[in-house]
Amino acid sequence: MSADADYASPEVRQLREDLALALRAAAHHGLSEGVCNHFSVMLPGRQDRYLINPRGLHWSEIGAEDIVLIDVHGEVLAGRHRVEPTALFIHGAVHRIAGHAVVLHCHMPYATALTITVDRALDPTASQNAMRYIDRIAVDREYNGLALDDAEGERIARAMAGKDVAFLANHGVIVAGATIAHAYDDLYYLERACLHQVIAQSTGRPLAPVNRELAARVAAQIQGEREQSDLFFEALRRMLPAPRG
Repeated sequence: MSADADYASPEVRQLREDLALALRAAAHHGLSEGVCNHFSVMLPGRQDRYLINPRGLHWSEIGAEDIVLIDVHGEVLAGRHRVEPTALFIHGAVHRIAGHAVVLHCHMPYATALTITVDRALDPTASQNAMRYIDRIAVDREYNGLALDDAEGERIARAMAGKDVAFLANHGVIVAGATIAHAYDDLYYLERACLHQVIAQSTGRPLAPVNRELAARVAAQIQGEREQSDLFFEALRRMLPAPRG
């Protein structure tokens, strides 16, 4: 199928609408940063094409028609906008090497704050929201500047090592998943968990985490029933309609 036909198909149109909604939701929830950072999703049944947000638009103004279709080498195949260079290297590598369908990368405030601590990441035993991420977090402890080459993107992808959440030292986070709704739900609650940890640490009092066995049991309960994630995403669809034009 041609790139234009892919882009216009009903299935891909829905993915474009969902990706645009996730971007608007991230802006609404204070997870975006200027016109930087990127969300992407692979086309169903394809390993060589994925959708991504355009360069230069604030996430709050993005609609389905603004989403760009590119290949894993960063060539724009369909869409009316350009794509920011670092998106090509990080997202192309994570899709290609880690095999994740959905890749959300941002510099959301509280999660990014934890990447600049000596621990580099969230404690997944510290709060109920944090427990859902136990055994899912990778920590990339190397910071080498902007990801402007294949080697840097591939290093980040390999650092994920089968995990679907990555804390990137001195940088930000990546949350991956099988669907846009589930990945966005994980992104949102990751930031909430990081917020709670940062606030708790700001009191100067020691944290009181639970044991790993309990945290793992809570994680299994949450991951075993993802209807709440889908309902949250549909609520966001009602709250944040697509912009006109």
